[in-house]
Amino acid sequence: MKKTLQVLFRIVFSRTMITILLILLQIGVLLASFNFFRPYMSVIFGSFTFLAGVLIVYIINKDILPEMKLVWVLPICVFPVFGALLYLMVATNWGTIGLKKVVQRGIQSTSVYLKTSEEVTKSLQEDVSIRQLSSYIQSISTCPTYQNTRVTYFPLGEDKFKDLLVELEKAEKFIFLEYFIIERGRMWNSILEVLERKAQEGVEVRVMYDGMCSLLLLPYTYPKQLQKKGIQAKMVSPIKPMLSTHQNNRDHRKILVIDGRVAYNGGVNLADEYINEKVIYGHWKDVAVKLEGDAVQGFTALFLQMWNAEETTEKMQQYLKLPQRNVESAGYVIPYGDVPTDGEQLGETVYIDILNRAKKYVHIMTPYLILDYQMVTALTYAAKRGVDVSIIMPHIPDKKIPFEIARSFYPELLHNKVKIYEYTPGFVHAKCFVSDDEKAVVGTINLDYRSLYHHFECATYIYRNPVIGDIEMDYQKTLLECQQVEMGTYRQIPLLQRIMGRVYRIIAPLL
Repeated sequence: MKKTLQVLFRIVFSRTMITILLILLQIGVLLASFNFFRPYMSVIFGSFTFLAGVLIVYIINKDILPEMKLVWVLPICVFPVFGALLYLMVATNWGTIGLKKVVQRGIQSTSVYLKTSEEVTKSLQEDVSIRQLSSYIQSISTCPTYQNTRVTYFPLGEDKFKDLLVELEKAEKFIFLEYFIIERGRMWNSILEVLERKAQEGVEVRVMYDGMCSLLLLPYTYPKQLQKKGIQAKMVSPIKPMLSTHQNNRDHRKILVIDGRVAYNGGVNLADEYINEKVIYGHWKDVAVKLEGDAVQGFTALFLQMWNAEETTEKMQQYLKLPQRNVESAGYVIPYGDVPTDGEQLGETVYIDILNRAKKYVHIMTPYLILDYQMVTALTYAAKRGVDVSIIMPHIPDKKIPFEIARSFYPELLHNKVKIYEYTPGFVHAKCFVSDDEKAVVGTINLDYRSLYHHFECATYIYRNPVIGDIEMDYQKTLLECQQVEMGTYRQIPLLQRIMGRVYRIIAPLL
C-alpha cells in the first residue's frame, strides 16, 4: 500500500503532470473570463463576428495552401470568438519570435564556413538538374553540395546500431548527437557507456534531444545527469507550462557526427523499438545512411546551428574543417536542414523536384501520408505521365488517426495510377525517396504536415552515388514483404474508419 501511494505521489507531482495541470489552468482562466464578461456578451459577440468576417476575407486572400485556409475558416465561421482568438494567437506567432532569432543566429554562425567548392561548382555545370537544385538548397539553407563522400546504406536500425558502436570507439576529438527521441534501454545504454568512457578520455561529447522526451521518456533533469558524466547536454525547446505556438516546433532531426570524419542520418532514433529489441507494432522497418568524407561537414554544421553555442572562431574552424581528401566516390551528396521559421518548405520542395524530374520511377517509403494539394498533384502527375510511383506504408500503424487519414488518400492516388503497398510484418518508419537509379533522399522528413511545415528536419540528398543501387535493391526486397493495396482492398476497410479518415482530413494541417 505504501509503495502504491509513493508511485501515485510521483505521478501526481511529476513535472509532466504539473505542466498539464498548469496548461489546463490557463485554459480554465480563459474560459472563466468569458463568464466574467457575460453581461457584455452581445457587444463582444458582435465585435468578434465583425472581426471573424475580416479574418475570413484575409485568410482567403492569403498566400497559403487551400487546406490551411479551410482549417481556419471553418472554426472561425462556427465559433467566431474562439476561432478568431485562436487564429490571432497562431498567426501572430508571438511564441516563435525568439525561436526564429535563435535559429537565424545559429545558421549565420556556420554559413561563412559552408561554401560549395570551386571544383564542385565547375563539375555541376555539366548537369542542369542537380545544379539548379544545389543552388536552391544552398540559397535557402546555406547547405553546400559535396563530392568525395562515401555513403553506406543501412536497411535496418539494427545495422546502423552495430556500425555506430564501432565508429564511436574510434572517436578522438568530438562526438555530436542530436536526436528526436532518446529512451533508456539496450540501445541508448550501450551508446551511453561508450560516450561516458570517451568523455573521460578527453573526447568532447555533446548530446542534444527534443524536449518532448521529458514528458514520458526521460526526467527533466536528465541533461544535468549527463553533465555529471562529463557529457555536455541540452534539450531543444523544453516543454513549458504555457500556451505558446513554439511548443509545436519540435526538433525531429537525427544526426550523429564523429570527429568530422563520419556522420549518420536517417529515421532511426535512440530507442529499443528502432532496433527491434522491443516489439510494439510488429517488425520495425527503418533505414539510415553513414557518410564518410567531405559531406560530413554539412551535418556538423547542422548540429552546431541547433546547439547554438557561442563558439570561438578557432573552435568553429576546427569543427568545420574539411577532412583530408582520402575518400573518393562518384556523384554528389547534399546534407540539408529544414526549419519551420523561414517560410520555405525545403523538404517538400526537394521531394516534389524528384517527382517532377523523374523519367522511370520514384519509390517511396514513409510512415505517414497526410498530403497537401501540392504533393498530391506532384505524385499523381508523375504517375499519369508514365512514371512508376510506388509508396510503401505501414500495415500496423503507431498512431490510429494519422493512419486513417493516410488511407483516406488511397482512392485518389490509386485512381491516378499511384501504387500503394503496406508492409505486412509491421511498421515502416523509413523516410526514403529513390528515383531512376540516380538520385535518392534518406532522412527524417515524413510526408505529413508536421514534418513538412512544423518541425526541424534534416536529410541527405544523394545523386549518382554507388549507394543508390543499394537503396533501390532494399526497396525491391521490402516489396516482397508487402501487400499491394487496390480499390477492392480499400473497400474492405470498415466503413466507419473510411468516413472518419475523411472527417479527420479537415483538421489534418493541425495534427
